[in-house]
Amino acid sequence: MTSPDRRPTARHRIGHLVGAYGLPALTVLLFAAFSLTLPDTFPTLDNISAVLSNQSIPAMLALGATIPIATGKFDLSIGYGLGLAHVVMMQLLVAGHWPWPAACLVVVLGGAAVGAANGAVVEFARIDSFIATLGTGSIMYAFTGWITGGARIVPGPGGLPAGFTALYDSRFLGLPVSAFYVLALTAVLWLLLERLPLGRYLYVIGSNTRAADLVGIPSRRYVTGAFTASGLVAGLAGVLLAAQQQTGNPSVGMDYLLPAFVGALLGSTAIRPGRANALGTLVAVTVLAVGLAGIGQLGARFWVTPMFNGATLLIAVGLAGYAARRQLRHGAGL
Repeated sequence: MTSPDRRPTARHRIGHLVGAYGLPALTVLLFAAFSLTLPDTFPTLDNISAVLSNQSIPAMLALGATIPIATGKFDLSIGYGLGLAHVVMMQLLVAGHWPWPAACLVVVLGGAAVGAANGAVVEFARIDSFIATLGTGSIMYAFTGWITGGARIVPGPGGLPAGFTALYDSRFLGLPVSAFYVLALTAVLWLLLERLPLGRYLYVIGSNTRAADLVGIPSRRYVTGAFTASGLVAGLAGVLLAAQQQTGNPSVGMDYLLPAFVGALLGSTAIRPGRANALGTLVAVTVLAVGLAGIGQLGARFWVTPMFNGATLLIAVGLAGYAARRQLRHGAGL
């Protein structure tokens, strides 16, 4: 006969396994289902390469959004930062004739500076992160329009430098090199968040800022650093977006904001349920990529993609809240 004291423990253990690994299992099931439905097109190397290539920039942006979320803050400017970074990159290359390595460095450092400004507005001006980053994002969008004049930046007949476009177009081990950027960024964030004291400090701040201050953690400094890292990732993604599209589109950044937050919030329900984490974000982006690729090949109409992203965001927020509450109840022994 099972002891009553063991039943909650077993229930919590099963619930933890389902919460932590349910999303990876769903990814496998979706891939298998689409492969059986579309055997000639879906489980092919060409399709996998296309999915990896198309989703690499949204994945990077989702990983960037994950960092402030770990501190309990939200960077709604990250999509606008991506748009600004990629048009600045194109402007420096096309109109300024800069060497592409120097232009890349300036854009990435500029993204970090914008992120630091976001952090300063949130922490030192004491403005809610939703409002603050929505405001700074609108300012970034205005700068994007000012730089481009509302028109696309198109390179001349010679095109962009081959070394620059190779940042996105190259392949490694038969797969798009951009996929390996995502893996490298995931590894770096996993190390920072899960294996170094920095990650513990960020999570403590996200759980209880006042408690973090009482134990001597300089929350303002770490939150500002989290926004700085988010801006740096947006700058990196902007460079890759310019190499991918090879034109400067002033409105493209807004298309990436929702997928980034869907991936980051849904990722907080996987691997380490209840907290933002890099591996969970990678899994979430993967399941979204598989789902979107599958419904696209099934001939879904154009409006299905935003509906899918919006519905998934609502589900992700609900699941993230449930996972956080469940973690608190479990910690309290309820």
